[in-house]
Amino acid sequence: MNTFQPLCRLYDLPDHQGKTFAVAGKLIALFRCGDQVHAIDDMCPHMGASLAAGHVEDGIVTCPWHAWRFRLDDGAWADNPRIQIGHYPVRIVGDEVHIQLPTPPQEGTS
Repeated sequence: MNTFQPLCRLYDLPDHQGKTFAVAGKLIALFRCGDQVHAIDDMCPHMGASLAAGHVEDGIVTCPWHAWRFRLDDGAWADNPRIQIGHYPVRIVGDEVHIQLPTPPQEGTS
């Protein structure tokens, strides 16, 4: 079962900037763009830079090391959408930001 879990308060996220959170052994970058919040894997697959440190513009974050660009709404590489990083559903409950991560399969189940 995939459940939402709270990560932070909405006011903890600066507009058009990223912030990294450790969740279930993963680094997740949250981005607030106006009234929307997006969650993607924080690590750029090219060389491992933190995407939360990247520049955000028009729904795209640009990796601070080598300028790889990823769409915030689906984690696709903007220059080759066949390549994607993880992206996660987000909901706002009151002033809390909640994220939903997939539940890993349990051993012995298929």
